[in-house]
Amino acid sequence: MAAFLTVIQPGLFATVQDLGRFGFQELGMPVAGALDPVALRLANALVGNPLGMAGLEIALLGPALRVDAPSVRIAAVGPLTMTLERLDAAPQPLAPHRSHTLHQGDVLRLGAVDGASVACLAVAGGFALAPVMGSLSSYVRAGIGPLGGRPLTEGDRLPLARDGAPDGPDVELPQPPDYGAGPLRVVPGPQEDRFTEAALKTFLSATYRVGSQADRMGLRLDGPALEHRGSADIPSDGLVTGSIQVPGNGQPILLLNDHQTAGGYAKIATVISADLPRAGRLRPGDGLSFQAVTVEAAEAMRRSREQAIAGWIRAIRPVRPAGGIDLEALYAENLISGTVDIVNGGSDLPLL
Repeated sequence: MAAFLTVIQPGLFATVQDLGRFGFQELGMPVAGALDPVALRLANALVGNPLGMAGLEIALLGPALRVDAPSVRIAAVGPLTMTLERLDAAPQPLAPHRSHTLHQGDVLRLGAVDGASVACLAVAGGFALAPVMGSLSSYVRAGIGPLGGRPLTEGDRLPLARDGAPDGPDVELPQPPDYGAGPLRVVPGPQEDRFTEAALKTFLSATYRVGSQADRMGLRLDGPALEHRGSADIPSDGLVTGSIQVPGNGQPILLLNDHQTAGGYAKIATVISADLPRAGRLRPGDGLSFQAVTVEAAEAMRRSREQAIAGWIRAIRPVRPAGGIDLEALYAENLISGTVDIVNGGSDLPLL
């Protein structure tokens, strides 16, 4: 039996994304992929998938999906509201950061993303879609990827790779992932010598704000202008996700997953890989600042972030029923003190 999730309302901008389309940047092909790869990996872990399997990236307001399959297991990670609509039952709110098993005819309404720009939804087994250049990531500007590389539209039928939910209970993360706070860490350069000393100090001390021009390609930042030594233009060279270009107007541009692969503006710094998920979650109006670190420190932070993600995945546990006792927390507490004299019938039982 064919199994699908059918789009009955598309939301604002939902796309199929995996961890990216690597190996083709020299041909001018952006990596694309999930803006928040931590959310995608954790959502996949919650439904038992390989961590890099494609899911839905939901920007700002999600779609409504009808289950046209005997059952399906889903999980969303991110600050997302969800509602389950089931025949002959009142709408039921669903929590993120845990899996849910849905059944034929159920409608999953994915609502507002509040507190970040994106959230991710994974389905057990993934989508039965054909990869393009080895990836299921959608690069919307060029129409490359599944569904013609475009966002979801009403009537789309997303084919499921399995026609039923896996065995076993639903599971949950004990708590939402911690993305950290404070400045985004950056490695200066590669063209920091194209900026004045005052510009470098300003860049590392000022607070910027994400402007209205913000999408998967990058974020234009509003704040103090950064002065160049001479022209802002350089011979075009390679760009990476997290590059911070500064054009002639002095306003930085933080490049995200759909960025072009080469550019001709001087780059003052690059956001470290450990902080890219935080950058990908930024929304218009959000404030941010920058802190310089060394390459060696950036690599240590990347390893630390990977260890944290592995720890969150190890902590996944079966969902506890509402009102159930948290035995792990209970066992961690010392509820009574003293000793009990079993031989003497408990006569030495301490008074509480």
